Amino acid sequence: MRQLKALVVKEMLQIMRDPSAIMIAFVLPLILLFIFGYGVNLDSNKVRVGLVLEAQSADTTSLAEAFANSRFFVVSIGKDRRQYQDDLSAGRLRGIIVIPQDFSRKIAQHKRSAAIQVIADGSEPNIAGFVQNYARGVLAVWSQHQSEDEGRSTNAAAIQVAPRFWYNPELKSQNFLLPGSIAIIMTLIGSLLTALVVAREWERGTMEALMATPVSSGQILLGKLIPYFLLGMAAMFLCVVVAMWVYAVPFRGSLLALSIVSAVFLLAALGQGLLISSIAKDQFVAAQLALMSAFLPAFMLSGFIFEISAMPEPIQVLTHLFAARYFVTSLQTLFLTGNVWPLLLLCMAAMALIALVFFLLTSRKTRKRLDA
Repeated sequence: MRQLKALVVKEMLQIMRDPSAIMIAFVLPLILLFIFGYGVNLDSNKVRVGLVLEAQSADTTSLAEAFANSRFFVVSIGKDRRQYQDDLSAGRLRGIIVIPQDFSRKIAQHKRSAAIQVIADGSEPNIAGFVQNYARGVLAVWSQHQSEDEGRSTNAAAIQVAPRFWYNPELKSQNFLLPGSIAIIMTLIGSLLTALVVAREWERGTMEALMATPVSSGQILLGKLIPYFLLGMAAMFLCVVVAMWVYAVPFRGSLLALSIVSAVFLLAALGQGLLISSIAKDQFVAAQLALMSAFLPAFMLSGFIFEISAMPEPIQVLTHLFAARYFVTSLQTLFLTGNVWPLLLLCMAAMALIALVFFLLTSRKTRKRLDA
């Protein structure tokens, strides 16, 4: 234990003397969290559209005002759809909404064929879907208000849906993207912390000196693991505090559950970094391996942005090999739902198994021989 304590103290002093570890643990997460928080957003507000009024009437003017006052649209009003075709082709507009000449007449006659036309830019499928759905929503709200204000039917359906959204009532994509982004950030940070630092020691020759001491290879691994585990946990809680206080993401779980889940995941991430450092004794190669084996799979295959159930079945099976998949699920559950222990325990068991595999491979690869 005295030898292990000496190794841990030595490593912590090295962290204090080396600013790169502090940069990786605290500065890099803040930069990435800023990029993910403001750069990755699946909500599309203020969509630019052209609104064509083919005829002026009280109904068409009222509906045009409803579109103009909507928080989802930035509206340019005209009288002919042809004046917006070039803007739509150039991407300056994402859609054209046409209120036809006979709209008011059909409304007055209570005909079901009273409709508007929505032309969307199909080159951006997600935005096109937003334009269609937002336009339907504005029309439905306007129709209901007309019925209430004027006491007449404007083709409102006899059966209405009363939607309720649990866990994320505002449907803000940021509320589930930011917890997922924390998992991606910690995957990169955890693998880089140990991979780069140990590779740097091989480059500087200090690892050879450590190998010459009477400590065992297991003590060397633990001496490297413990300080960077504590550093990773501090970085993790920094990310959580930023997500809660800067981005106002709700947190409905407990700190105890968050700590346990994060600790298990960090063991897997740091274990992967130790395995990389035992394979690549060059910092550049270690960084490339960390990006390819940790960051890219976590970003693409964790469910952070791309829905796993929509992937081909072989890829879905492949996602089970990466701890980030389970950490993304755990963080999103803790932030938006709470302590769902059956789900959290299942995820922790999978992450612990992955960590065990990494440490077994690392222990087999790490030998106290300079030619290994």
